[in-house]
Amino acid sequence: GSRLLRKVTAGVLFVGFGLLGAWTVGREVIATMSSSIVPAAQFTPVAGVTVLFFTGASLLISNLYGVPASTSMTAVGAIVGLGLASGTLNQALMFVIVSAWIVAPLLCLFVGAVVGRYVYPYLDRYVAFTTFDLHFVQFDRSGAVPRPYLNPNASPRDVIGSVSVVAIGCYMAFSAGASNAANAVAPLVGAGGSLTVDQGVLLAVAAFGLGSFTIARRTLETVGDDITELPVLASLIVSVVGGTVITILSSFGIPASLAVSTTSTIIGLGWGRASRTTTLAELATPTPERPDVAVSTGALVTSRAEDAPAGPTIGDVAREEESAEKPDEVPDVPDVGSEGPADIDERSLFDPAAAKRIVTMWVLTPSLAIVASYPVFTVLL
Repeated sequence: GSRLLRKVTAGVLFVGFGLLGAWTVGREVIATMSSSIVPAAQFTPVAGVTVLFFTGASLLISNLYGVPASTSMTAVGAIVGLGLASGTLNQALMFVIVSAWIVAPLLCLFVGAVVGRYVYPYLDRYVAFTTFDLHFVQFDRSGAVPRPYLNPNASPRDVIGSVSVVAIGCYMAFSAGASNAANAVAPLVGAGGSLTVDQGVLLAVAAFGLGSFTIARRTLETVGDDITELPVLASLIVSVVGGTVITILSSFGIPASLAVSTTSTIIGLGWGRASRTTTLAELATPTPERPDVAVSTGALVTSRAEDAPAGPTIGDVAREEESAEKPDEVPDVPDVGSEGPADIDERSLFDPAAAKRIVTMWVLTPSLAIVASYPVFTVLL
């Protein structure tokens, strides 16, 4: 949409870095899910297919409610059902995994809140993202060998912003490969299993690639308004925080959810932006007249002064809309706790009911996988 890369180039980068993440860090997660939660010998072909079936069924239920569910959590839930039915569940490891599932979203929420409250307005003041009429990288084909050159309309700030977008996008693909490859192939990998680890990684990444070049296009076109109204700068922060947490957990072999981490970061970032007009002392003091507050990613757009255009959102980029003209002078950022033109209606930033529904579904989907798979494995084993 921003014309930094062609669609095919973006797809190739996604598949390439997804393969890198799955081939390196992702091996640890595959090892955990294929042989550590329950012994590898438990993953017979029938058991492996059953785990995959209940993983998909739980995700289907979650998607029907419109909640970003975790493939990792549902897959682990189905494996736990297998372990309970066979009496081979590694309870100590599951304690570590569940603890990580609790700590990781809270950490992302905290980091997002701190960045949104104290750092985001200053980044938004100086960082620029431009939608180009032509691709960011051009090729001079006048000679025998095409010679690349940068878009002549790109300023130094545009170059930095564009390189950041591409680099962080590749980093997210790496994190996705590291955390998600195991979900697809771990039940099929084991002692004498259907696949080796190398074959499993290649199969998972091949499926990622097929999806990215086919049905993923439709998925991107039907993304909801809340996500499309997320500013590009905010999406980069969310990607870095969520991707880093998941990459660290994956390196320790802990299956965790990239969707849960990024959503938690979005909530924290929105709350941090909304709370800038209030001091910490005021936040700690209950005020009955204060309305319930709510999270909307679109409110993150309102970060500069009223007379300064906000940076493009993901929706603007996807719709190929022109970026607003840059102001001659960059306005100052109001201090924390002060009233100013950048004040945000808190009611548009945090919705306790929506947050409760999301958290409930995060807990419910792996629980459904356990409850549904346990009786089936009891009969099969």
